[in-house]
This record gives sequence, structure tokens and C-alpha cells, in this order.
Amino acid sequence: MKRYLFFIVACCLLGSAETTYSKVPVKYLKVRETVTGTVVDKNDQPIVGATVVIKGTKTGTSTDRDGKFALNLTPDAKILIVSAIGYKSIEQPVSVRGALKITLLEDLMELNAVVVTGSVNPLKKIESSVAITSFNSKTIQQFAPSSAADLLKHVPGFVVETSGGEVGNNLFSRGIPSAGAYEYVQIQEDGMPVFEDGALQFANADNWLRVDETISRMEALRGGSGSVFATNAPGGIINFITKTGSNDFSGTAKMTTGTSGLFRTDLNVGGALIQDKLFFNVGGFYRTENGVRNPGFKGNDGGQVKMNLKYNLDKGFIKLSYKKLNDRNLFLLPIPLTDRNNPKGIEGFNANTGTLTSRNFSQLDIPQYGGGSFKRNLEDGVHPIVDAVGAEFKTDLGSGFTLSNNTRYTKINLEYTAIFPGAEPQTAADFAAGYRTNGGAFPVLNPEYSNVNTGAVINPGLVAKVGYWAIDKQMKNFANNLRFDYKNDKVALSLGYYYSNWTSNQQWNWSNLLVSVSDNPQLLNLVDKSVPEGGNNRSRTYNGVTDISWLTRQTQTKGNLNAVFGNAEIKATDQLTFDIGLRYDMDRYTGYKNKPNAVLQNLDNSTSSSNNFAGTTADNSITVLSGAYQYWKYDVNRLSGSAAANYKFADDMAAYLRYSNGFRSPIEEAYFENMDKLDQLKPTVINQFELGYKYQAKQFALFANAFYMDLADLAFTDILLNGQSENKFAKARNYGMELEGQFTAGNFSLTINATLQDPKFTDFSGEGVNNNGNRVRRIPSFYGTIRPAYNLTKNLAIYAEVNHFGKKYSDNENLSLLPAFDVLNAGVSLKVKRMRFALDASNLTNTIGLTEGNPRVTTAPGTIYYARPILGRFAKLSAAFDF
Repeated sequence: MKRYLFFIVACCLLGSAETTYSKVPVKYLKVRETVTGTVVDKNDQPIVGATVVIKGTKTGTSTDRDGKFALNLTPDAKILIVSAIGYKSIEQPVSVRGALKITLLEDLMELNAVVVTGSVNPLKKIESSVAITSFNSKTIQQFAPSSAADLLKHVPGFVVETSGGEVGNNLFSRGIPSAGAYEYVQIQEDGMPVFEDGALQFANADNWLRVDETISRMEALRGGSGSVFATNAPGGIINFITKTGSNDFSGTAKMTTGTSGLFRTDLNVGGALIQDKLFFNVGGFYRTENGVRNPGFKGNDGGQVKMNLKYNLDKGFIKLSYKKLNDRNLFLLPIPLTDRNNPKGIEGFNANTGTLTSRNFSQLDIPQYGGGSFKRNLEDGVHPIVDAVGAEFKTDLGSGFTLSNNTRYTKINLEYTAIFPGAEPQTAADFAAGYRTNGGAFPVLNPEYSNVNTGAVINPGLVAKVGYWAIDKQMKNFANNLRFDYKNDKVALSLGYYYSNWTSNQQWNWSNLLVSVSDNPQLLNLVDKSVPEGGNNRSRTYNGVTDISWLTRQTQTKGNLNAVFGNAEIKATDQLTFDIGLRYDMDRYTGYKNKPNAVLQNLDNSTSSSNNFAGTTADNSITVLSGAYQYWKYDVNRLSGSAAANYKFADDMAAYLRYSNGFRSPIEEAYFENMDKLDQLKPTVINQFELGYKYQAKQFALFANAFYMDLADLAFTDILLNGQSENKFAKARNYGMELEGQFTAGNFSLTINATLQDPKFTDFSGEGVNNNGNRVRRIPSFYGTIRPAYNLTKNLAIYAEVNHFGKKYSDNENLSLLPAFDVLNAGVSLKVKRMRFALDASNLTNTIGLTEGNPRVTTAPGTIYYARPILGRFAKLSAAFDF
């Protein structure tokens, strides 16, 4: 209750602030040939890159690194329009008395910034009829996110799990339940998907995206028009917009170090190759670190390079872009904990820094049926190599007509290796007594454990089987978006055709290991001393491997998408605007799955002349790809639509009402598990109603959205311990409120976002389940962030941030409750001319906050259970130089 009151009081503070306006006195004086001046913010700091344009013309310039400008005037020039990203524009009379000093006030929550995502007509945020949050590069720098997911947690309506590390995280939009990943939203770069489907198996969309100094801004749309402007995106569109060059050469160089062994360098530069015509921007980063949960090797190691060229035509532009990403990331999974109501680490295992991933068993070398071996290096982690090429073209055809085309080709090679937990840890004695493999039960009568690396006999406390999952994926995607637009004073019309084809090939080779459950876990062998030396089934392991290649798979999925869409924005009056859009998808999905052979009992001597596998049970559950394939195809032909009305009460106040109907095609695993009954699969259909209100004054801004959602044919396909999918289906509904607010008073500022919702299942089908009325898993009813900041001087600033996450259930059956938690972050920054130093610390109190349980186990957890907590305390120090 205290947390609810905390946010209500903050909201009241926003609503009670007095509205005031600053006016620039207009006094027309004699115009001289050149006007000079400086553009600064309220703290008298220079604003770099502000634009100064003569009103009614295209004649203008931009400020340099010291905020200074000089502009040659036309004979009739009387008013300058001065604007900058993140600030309110003003009209400034031209003066003959010395250089001008122009102060711009902050555009709180960017409500006057123009947004382009989910719209045919770029509009100021306050005029748009969608729920959209935007962050410019300055705000992103202040947030200091460690990943894309870490940035997106500042968006209301998005439940973002950041506990997976830098990649592989999950996002749930407006309470839509899913297996995870980015299933109901599309992540884009410059208006095109980073990959068409953001929820393929082991291919979360954030695997292909990194936040660095090349990002100009981020726009996150929830619900609304997402279903009109993207396929399979009823939950919204997240668009990362890249910096482009200008006439002035500029850039940023940044270096960061941290308590996790972090070392990172960022660089971005841009400028003109031909003034007013040809511009370039190039940047990227390199980063290496062990990680907060240190596995004994570099958990994150790699980087990316991005570049673009933009050529201005007489009435348009051509832009070419390229991205190369080559990065290795440690994927973090649930760890053993105790005390469900107040999570704690078990003895010998640190809940803030521990991981079941270890260098002690990074190398895997196991025999294969029919000969040969399978080798893998755990230290490569999640290792994508991404090449993406883009081309964008836009031209004015005259008479209000515009033609644009955006193309992107992406090729990805992914090597994915991670340690996945299985059944909960047990004492060494209990584990041995109840030992079994997928090939059957093999209780150990007289157990002996030993360290695989040293050979020493040991007496471990807790032991567990963990999965050594190895996946290879080869992916490619070509996407093209063609649009014709028409615009006049009353209407903005758009007609487009979207085409995308993508392919995902994947190969699995999964084994299980026996490890000690402790910090720096060890790889173990287990033998039954009651069986004589050389006797059959004496050993339960093969060099620590309990199940050799127990799940192998070879599959392919292809998507071929064709969609036509149209949108009309009608300005009925100066205050009232209507927006309506339709999209018709004609999507074709095909694929195959290799049928595994029957379970084998033993590897014979012909597999390896130097080994007799009769002495171990580790080979008793090997699966083999037999060469037989099962093929499938699935078609989706569906109309989506959205309609809205926006009423602008004044320049600083507006409200909108929107209805939308969209869908998400079945996810990849659903096809594999239902090949014999594809007619039972249906796209998930989502109906949404939204009511939004936006208001901005001099000292505060407020953006509130009420929504209702009805969802049908949700599919749950988490992979369980036996390698099968849970394969359950449900309906759900959700209603809630999203709130964003910002308040400033002198040197003090307060930013908040909060979401209150009630997502529940209304129908749930599946073998042996009856979850009607249960709360949707992994999604809290209340969560939000409050962030006060204070400028101690004009150069020195501090902030604190509290993230609150309400209680939630980790399972559909609502048997496992994950308690509410709060996270405290804080930081300080110092500006020295063109340098910015920052110290940012997260989870200062070492909170053990759980984001998920063990999705591979459907039973209620015991005294010791698996769950995935957020990272422990972490701090990083950065120094950035703008030039």
C-alpha cells in the first residue's frame, strides 16, 4: 500500500504545479546582414547542434560545440526559429545590438518532439494518437543502460526482464502473456526490423541489437497502430533511429570501466563529404568483461560497427547503411535459491553474483553415434555474427505526393551455447539413490563422486544435472517497405506494400552434465562402487556428462510475408484529427523437422575403438537424426485495423481515443509440436481500446493512457525438461493504466513511470489444466520507476532511481509466487567543457529480485528451487568527449 501511495503523491505533485509561460518580447529592429549569438540551456550550458532558421524560409544554420552560430540574413528577415532536440522551439526577433543569447527550455518528456514510428505523417508527440515513449541520445546517456532491455524498462506498459544479461531478455507488452522473447512487438532499426520475427527459438530480437553512441533516439509505441505498420506486432513497435551526418563535423569518443571487469570504448563521428549534399556517419563499440556473475572467463566480448551515407536530392534523399555485429555474451539462467517469500542464496552459492556456468566445464567433447565427436566451447556463449545492409529512398513527386522505399537485408550466423538448469538440486545421497536418465532409472547403491578435472574423490553437498545446450542457427531476412504518400492542409494519406522473406535453419545437440551446486561449480563423475570395476553400468557419467546428446534436432522455418496497408489522417478542425488504418497480411510459413531415431541403449565398440560404453549409462538416451523429415506449411490471411481520434484542447494539452485489432501468427515451436494438427493452431487475436491524455506546462508534463485488451488463442510452448513443449492454449483479458510524468523546479527534477493492470486468463485449455481466472504468469499488476535528480552546480548533477516490481506468479497454475521487490540505482555526473564524466551504480542494496522461476518445471518448487534474479551490485565509470 505504501508503494501505491508513493506514486500517487508523485503524480499529485505533477498535477498541482502552476502553469506559466515565458514570452519573448517582439520588437522589430533594423536588420543587419549577419546575426551572431549563442544558444544555451537553463543552466547556461551551450547547446550543440541547435538549428537557427529564418522564419518562413529554409535558410538556417546550426550551433557549434560552444553553442555559437552566425547566420547571413535575407533582406526581410525579422524572426528566427531556434530549436534543438530535447528542447522547446522559440521564435526570437532579430536584434542589432550585439550577439544574441538565446535560452531554450527543456521539452519535458519530448512532448513537442516529432515522432515517426507508427504514423504516416510525422507529428509532435502531443498531437499523435498513439501511446509512444521517446528518448533522445542525451536521455539515453543519462540512463546509462547496460543493454537494450535495460533501456526499455523505462517505458510504461512494458514488463522487461533484464536478468538474462546483455542479450536474450524478455519483454511483455501490456500484459500479453507469452513464452518470452519479443513475441508481440517488433524491434526496428531506422524503421525496418532487425529480424522479421523477434521470437524464434533462441533468437530473441535483442540478440541482434546493441545500444551505443550511434543511436540518435529511440521510439517505443505500445499497441495502437503497431498492427497497421508492422506484421505480428499488436503489442507495439520499438524503433532505434541512427545518427546521420550534417554539415558540421562532430563526434563522441567514450571510455567505460566497471566493477565487473568491464572495459568498453565507444566512438561515433559524422560530417559532410560534400557540403549540403553528401553526409556520413560511422561509429560502434568494443567491450569486454567477465560479468557481474563471473563464470571464470570473459562473459561478454565483442562489438559492432555501423555506418551510413546520405545524399540529398533536390527533393528527397538516398541513404545507404551497413552494420556488422560480432559479439559473445553470457546468457544467464535460473540459479538455486531458498525461502520463497524472502529469496536467499543457498549455502556456498551467492545469489547476487553466482552462476551455474563455469570455466571448469567450458569444453565439451563427446562421442557421437556412428563415429566422430561433437565439440563445443561454452566460452563462446551467445555468439551472433550479423551483417545488415540497408537502403532508403525518398522523393517529392510534387502536388503533395511523395514516394519512399526502405530496404534491409540481414544475414545472421548464431552459435548459441549456455547452461540450462534442470530439476532442483539434491543432496549427493538423494541424487544417487534416485538416479535416472531419459533411458530409465539407474539407482546407485554405493555412490562415489569425483572431480572430473582432478580425479580426486570428493563428498559434495548439493549436486544437480544441468543442460549443456548447443544450438546453431543460420538466418537471413530480406524486407522491403514501399509507400506512396499524399499530404495537404487537411489530409495525410498513405498506401504501402510490405514484403519480407526470411529463413531460419537450426541444429541442436543437447547433453546433460553433473555438477556441484556452489560458487565456481565443479564437473563431477559418479560411479556405483557396488558394481565391479569394468562391470556394466558402473559409471553414471562419461567425463561428467550424464546424458550424451539426449536431444538432437534439425529444423527449418521460412516466412514469406506480403502485406498491403493504408492509413488516412484527417484534420477535421484545427483541434480534431481522425486517424484510420488497415493492413491485410498474406503470410506463408513453411518448414520441416528431422525425426529423431528411437532411443539407443548403448554406443557399441565400433563407435570408438578405445572406449567400451557398456560401463556407463551416459549413452543410454542418445537420439540420432535418422534422415527422415516431417514437412509442414501454414497460411495466415488476415485483416488488421486501427482507428483513432485526437483532440487538441490547446498547444499544450490533447487527448485521444483509439481502437485496434491485430494478430500474432503462431510461434515457431507451436508448428513443431503440432505438425499433425496444424488446423488447430490459430493466430493470437488482440483487440485493444485506449484512452490517452497528454499535457505539458513550463514545469511539468504528464502522459496517461488507460487501456483494455482482449486476447484469444494464446499459445504456450516452453520447452520442458524432457525436451517436449508444454503446448497449451488460452484466452486472456487485461485492463490497466500507464503513466509517465516529469516535473522540474529550479535545479530539481523528478521523472516517473508507472503501470497498473490486471491481466487474467479467461479460458485455458490443455492436458490436465484448468487455469481460468488465474493471473497471467511473469507479469506484475503494478510496477514503475521514480527518478529524482538534482544539479548541485551547473556542471555537477546527481540522481537516484527506484524501480519497483510487484509480485507475480512464475507459472500459469499460480503455484509459484515471486515476491515484490525494489531496486535502488544512483549516479553522479560532471561536465568539464566538452568532457562528461559519470559514475553509475545499480542495485546498490544487492536486492535479490526474481524475474522468473524455472520455466522447464511445471510443479510447485520445494525448499530449494530455481529462479532467475536480477544482477547484484554493479558500478561503472565513464568518460565521454564531444568534438
